[in-house]
Amino acid sequence: MDRSPSTTQARRVDWADYAKGFCIIMVVMMHSTLGVEEAAGREGFMHALVAFAKPFRMPDFFMISGLFLSRVIDRDWRTYLDRIVHFAYFYVLWVTIQFAVKAPVFAAAHGWGYVAFQYALAFIEPFGTLWFIYLLPIFFVVTKATRRAPPALIWFAGAALQIAAIDTGWTAIDEFAGRFVYFYTGYLFAPRIFAFAAAVQAHPGRAAAGLAAWAIVNGALVHAGVAGSPVVSLALGLVGAAAVIAFSALMAKAEVFKPVRYCGEHSIVIYLAFFLPMAATRTALLKTAMVPDVGAMSLIVTIAGVVGALAMWWAARAVGATFLFERPDRFRIAPRPRGAMQAAE
Repeated sequence: MDRSPSTTQARRVDWADYAKGFCIIMVVMMHSTLGVEEAAGREGFMHALVAFAKPFRMPDFFMISGLFLSRVIDRDWRTYLDRIVHFAYFYVLWVTIQFAVKAPVFAAAHGWGYVAFQYALAFIEPFGTLWFIYLLPIFFVVTKATRRAPPALIWFAGAALQIAAIDTGWTAIDEFAGRFVYFYTGYLFAPRIFAFAAAVQAHPGRAAAGLAAWAIVNGALVHAGVAGSPVVSLALGLVGAAAVIAFSALMAKAEVFKPVRYCGEHSIVIYLAFFLPMAATRTALLKTAMVPDVGAMSLIVTIAGVVGALAMWWAARAVGATFLFERPDRFRIAPRPRGAMQAAE
């Protein structure tokens, strides 16, 4: 995301990075835990944490993504669409990398024709874990294209789509319906969200009490099996995203949580690459049976996914393969913004 040089906005970005870091760790945890449990055939202690985070894990990610849209939405369409090219570059690159890794397995089971078909299909039906960066450009375009429409109309339309729980079987359609309201909320209510984070930091005691109450309610509704119900799901997503923002604003006041901020600053680096170290670690642990406890195995795989992805980025910079995580100038349709090249954010 773009960074502002002002001190006030820099502080805001600080807590936003904590929020992104928290959520990307939750995303890796979810994929790691469910993957381990499926392979092992049983659940571990991490399952409850993954279930607890489900109502707010992706809503917060999308809300934070929309939070800074006001900084770029007034740009001309060419400059604005360069952000679309940004995500398209990484999607094409990393879907190709994922297919290169998985192609031999696919080909052995179904033949190379099947591999070619699935690769082509990935540009219509988002592949695997990459659906988030496939969907973000669509949100960017829809928000700018509807800017002249009454904001309340767009918000309620997004809320109606989320409540409708549309299930066509096509990821882009279903996830757009389920997630756009959170992205648009971040864009529409950005000033209030920034004010909320500032209020949390000014009154940490009250914020902590509110977070405790939220955690009890969220956990109870998840345990009761109603967290995914219409309306309840929307409410938990919005309130949960606010809770993550509050928690992140509090984390930003403590030095001990700086690793979470670092993960947030490089959240898309982790998002793009975590599947490789995650899958490799899971396979190694399952084959060697070194860690018999499923929960402990899930935790180790989660850590390996996060740290392994960052290690891949560090290695890419060391060997000059920065194109894996930084978009080269030849893939731009507008001049690069002033400032040093940033990792894919």
